[in-house]
Amino acid sequence: MTTVQDLAEMAGEEPITMLTAYDAPTAAIVEAAGVDVILVGDSMGNAVLGHDSTLPVTVEEVRSRTAAVSRATDDVLVVADMPFLSYGVEESDTIENCGRMLKEADANAVKLESGPHTVELTERLVELGIPVMAHLGLTPQRVHQLGGYFRQGTDEESAAEMLDLARAHADAGAFAVVLEHVPSNVASQITEEIDVPTIGIGAGPDTDGQVLVLNDVFGMSDWTPYFAEQFGDVKGEMENAVEGFREAVESGDFPADEHSYDEEEIDEIY
Repeated sequence: MTTVQDLAEMAGEEPITMLTAYDAPTAAIVEAAGVDVILVGDSMGNAVLGHDSTLPVTVEEVRSRTAAVSRATDDVLVVADMPFLSYGVEESDTIENCGRMLKEADANAVKLESGPHTVELTERLVELGIPVMAHLGLTPQRVHQLGGYFRQGTDEESAAEMLDLARAHADAGAFAVVLEHVPSNVASQITEEIDVPTIGIGAGPDTDGQVLVLNDVFGMSDWTPYFAEQFGDVKGEMENAVEGFREAVESGDFPADEHSYDEEEIDEIY
């Protein structure tokens, strides 16, 4: 089984792969492909729950879907993404919410969208045995504060602040840092400067690993960000399958004889 220690050993030696997944069948496919980490992302809000953002996602939704992913996998590292306001308000509530992901959903770690307010929190969670993945750059839970999903760290001051935060979270015990939607050269320098692996999304090729939302990889999305790539056309295959079912029922081709069973001992029902 992949562990947080394994990721540390992979950094700089072999690329780390991470994808999101939100259910058991998909998680099994991701693990079978040899991906190192599954993130049960709060991106489920947009990807599978029909929301316009990640903000409505609840602790219970993440817990339930993390449990489904964990039940379907044995070797991949499962990381539960803590949703908006599930952490950082009251320490006791944060610890309970994060702890539930390990105790009840069998996650191996949690991810926090990070900032100055999560440095001491990361240290406390790690002290209690809850591994933490930090997340810097574009943090979608702050979409209203940021004014949109814009690239972060685009000037010297904000890039230096991001580096300081990455160092602080690494020093606090975070086992990895996600860098989202930041300039490649900024991500490269942060990767060089900190002692834990970086995993990029829209952060260029020089991070220790890469993560994407599975809907983008599958080709399920109507729109894909420029930094993602569709590696398949699952949406097209699903559309063809559904249309094929409808046409077969309407034409009478389904169900056929091989799809039906007669009970010979029943001649007539009174």
